[in-house]
Amino acid sequence: MANNENLKPVRTKSEARERGRAGGKASGEARRKRADFRKTLNALLTAEIDSPEWNPLLESLGLDPTLEAAINMAMIKEALAGNVKAYEAVTRYAGQSGQTAADDEEQRIRTDRAKRARDQEVGDTDNQDDNIQSFLKAMRPTEEDLAGLFEEDETDAEAEEETGEV
Repeated sequence: MANNENLKPVRTKSEARERGRAGGKASGEARRKRADFRKTLNALLTAEIDSPEWNPLLESLGLDPTLEAAINMAMIKEALAGNVKAYEAVTRYAGQSGQTAADDEEQRIRTDRAKRARDQEVGDTDNQDDNIQSFLKAMRPTEEDLAGLFEEDETDAEAEEETGEV
């Protein structure tokens, strides 16, 4: 039950502006930290290694002896040793997955169905975007549609002329 003790304080425009500015600065700082982390990680991964274990193997495969190549090779080595998680990681990052196109289509259909159910539940059944897209699609008929449309009209007009009815 609402009372004066549990109500949120009302913020003035200047307070809201100050909080928004502080949030924007914090967001920018976090974004810069993530960018710096990515740059550092990429620099380290592309650095060459001097490892008697990995260099001959990587060079024999025609690869540059970098940390990235060594890590990938280590993951493959683990997968070869029977580590299922390593195998799954290798296949996932290699772009090979067990999902077929039919699985992807089924997932898309389920997602659309869930979105429509959610929209109906919250009362947001205004599918104006879908309606506009359907309308625009209908406004671009194919030549076959147009040819079929005019052929039907001509045969109806000829039948009306023969019967004398208009």
